[in-house]
Amino acid sequence: MRITFEPTQELFHLQNKHMSYVIQLIKSAYPAHVYWGRPIRSGQLASILQFQERCSFSPNPVPEDRSISFDTLPQEYPAYGTSDYREPAYQVALPDGSTISELVYDKHRIYQGKPVLEGLPATYVEQDNEAETLELELVDSVIGLRVILTYTIFEQHAAMSRSVRFVNEGSGDLKLLRALSMSLDYQHSEFDLLQLSGSWVRERHIERRPLAPGKLTVESRRGSSSHQHNPFVALLSKDANEDHGDVYGFSLVYSGNFAAHAEVEPYGSARVSMGINPFDFGWLLEPGQHFQTPEAVMVYSNAGLGDMSRTYHKLYRTRLCRGEFRDRTRPVLVNNWEATYFQFNADKIESIASAGKELGIELFVLDDGWFGKRDSDNSSLGDWVVDKAKLPGGLEDLVSRVNGMGLEFGLWFEPEMVSPDSDLYRKHPDWCLHVPNRRRTEGRQQLILDFSRADVCEAIAKMIRDILSSAPITYVKWDMNRNMTEIGSAALPPERQRETAHRYILGLYSVLETLTTEFPHILFESCSGGGGRFDPGMLYYMPQTWTSDNTDAISRLKIQYGTSIVYPVSSMGAHVSAVPNHQVHRETSLEMRGDVAMSGNFGYELDLTRFTDEEKEIVKKQIADYKHIRPLIQFGDMYRLLSPFEGNETAWMIVSEDKTQAMVAYFRVLAEPNAPLKTLRLKGLNPSFDYQIAGLQGEYPGDHLLYAGLPVSGLHGDFQSKIWLLEHKPL
Repeated sequence: MRITFEPTQELFHLQNKHMSYVIQLIKSAYPAHVYWGRPIRSGQLASILQFQERCSFSPNPVPEDRSISFDTLPQEYPAYGTSDYREPAYQVALPDGSTISELVYDKHRIYQGKPVLEGLPATYVEQDNEAETLELELVDSVIGLRVILTYTIFEQHAAMSRSVRFVNEGSGDLKLLRALSMSLDYQHSEFDLLQLSGSWVRERHIERRPLAPGKLTVESRRGSSSHQHNPFVALLSKDANEDHGDVYGFSLVYSGNFAAHAEVEPYGSARVSMGINPFDFGWLLEPGQHFQTPEAVMVYSNAGLGDMSRTYHKLYRTRLCRGEFRDRTRPVLVNNWEATYFQFNADKIESIASAGKELGIELFVLDDGWFGKRDSDNSSLGDWVVDKAKLPGGLEDLVSRVNGMGLEFGLWFEPEMVSPDSDLYRKHPDWCLHVPNRRRTEGRQQLILDFSRADVCEAIAKMIRDILSSAPITYVKWDMNRNMTEIGSAALPPERQRETAHRYILGLYSVLETLTTEFPHILFESCSGGGGRFDPGMLYYMPQTWTSDNTDAISRLKIQYGTSIVYPVSSMGAHVSAVPNHQVHRETSLEMRGDVAMSGNFGYELDLTRFTDEEKEIVKKQIADYKHIRPLIQFGDMYRLLSPFEGNETAWMIVSEDKTQAMVAYFRVLAEPNAPLKTLRLKGLNPSFDYQIAGLQGEYPGDHLLYAGLPVSGLHGDFQSKIWLLEHKPL
């Protein structure tokens, strides 16, 4: 790994064993993108860019060289208004009302390591030799704006990160109208765009479509990264599939409004840009102040989507997630939500926990309804005090009962919300997001607390801290069940109101940093109506996320498969729930529900006391099997075999880093009459190893399993699944 600068050609070359990224200074002033892809030698890199005068409708900012137009130059961080008509990366409003800015190269710095982003989550290194960083400093001397483009390339990953810092070095106010984290121009547009989209209980479905003249945008305007779109896109070569072809991934480490654009211009080039959504965004930058954008993580693969995914998985699992639970296996849990909803008492909770202990459960999680006067979803959010009508002995008594059985105890919170019917709201009606003289739109009969305010953040953090300190709690499910409306803050002046949504996210990050630091022994799980805020920003503070409120095994095939495009198995909460399923009313076998949920952080979300003796034996075996392979599941490499988006079958497998263990999971949705025989070709194994397969006789050569396949048989009826465990035992 190294970053070099060639002064005679004015070239920056960022490279490791996986890829090269090249930037060239045009006319010693304008950073242009030259190349990103497979590793290449330096040589004649300056000859890659081609220059040609187009026409008067692509104006020339350098009069003496009419071959240069910003409208066709592949720029690293483009502006609007000085001859580039494409999507700009930034825009600044000046006191005179104009929005014209032009950045030129001033200086650069190359150093080992990776900088910390102030107030924002980001990937990190534990040793400086894990990464190298380039800072390109650009200036607009007319207005006193300095912009620092930061590029970090990792030693062991086909990945780099980009972020931007704006500094007002002038004497007047500036207002950022747009501040994206990255922009990148390709010299052609022969790509498909892949995105992860859907809705509540249908999150992160894979959508793939070709680029075409014009602009494609994937975005959220909801105040969170959202169920509807994930802050990720990828460009794929036309021949790219799971195992072959060039793939370029772009993932934003941010939890609020985002936008990712892919624009094709008339000469066939493509521009990809990503960052905070410019919609309804503004940031007042006073003299001496600075603004930091979130980080975009870019991954290159020349071996298809699967290779890109495994790069993201390992990077995010080991250098985005933090804390004690980053490298620890996660407990098997039972959550009482779908078992009781709001209707429970201490004895009922104890009975579920007791049944769980008998089955091998390690953690009981008490969900919504334990606080205030919370008997439905119409009250008490914000009143984080124990409901003594349900829990007369308080949390201390209930936790003691559960701990006495040998189980750990976890608790649900929704700290960012407030119910209009709550003591907190009656005392502080100005603490919610609102705009004067406008209605306060409710969702799930609740409003959103204004986390852009330090006083609100401090008050909520204290409430949560007091609860977490009151009993030996080892797990927190942090929920967030509505998106923003009437986005305004009583604490901000008029000229800063459009900063509210971003300041909210910064406030949330501050609270999470405080609590996760003060309670390092607690495993925090993020949730937003399931997967409505499943993004890298939240993973920085909470190493796992409730993947979806939809726990139906068939629905989860697409949800978990799509999520795995970017996010590691160790980040996915996956539970077995009751049938008929509460979301889609489908009935599937307990075995299939367990097989699907085992490809994640495993647990149950139903009334364990209602199991028959036969069901208890099935669950005991599921839990025992999962505990046996838990390190493999949570820390192995995932390979996708069959896509639920392309047919009736789904399959994936997880392989240990040393290739000695593997779990293969196969799922069939509907039975077919007189169906052809099925053989499943595996991936990721060592072809020279011989593997034993649990339940089958003999040893299976790795090359046979990879190239000839594993027969699939003995499945009858709809909604069928099968799991194979493979092990290589060296002599």
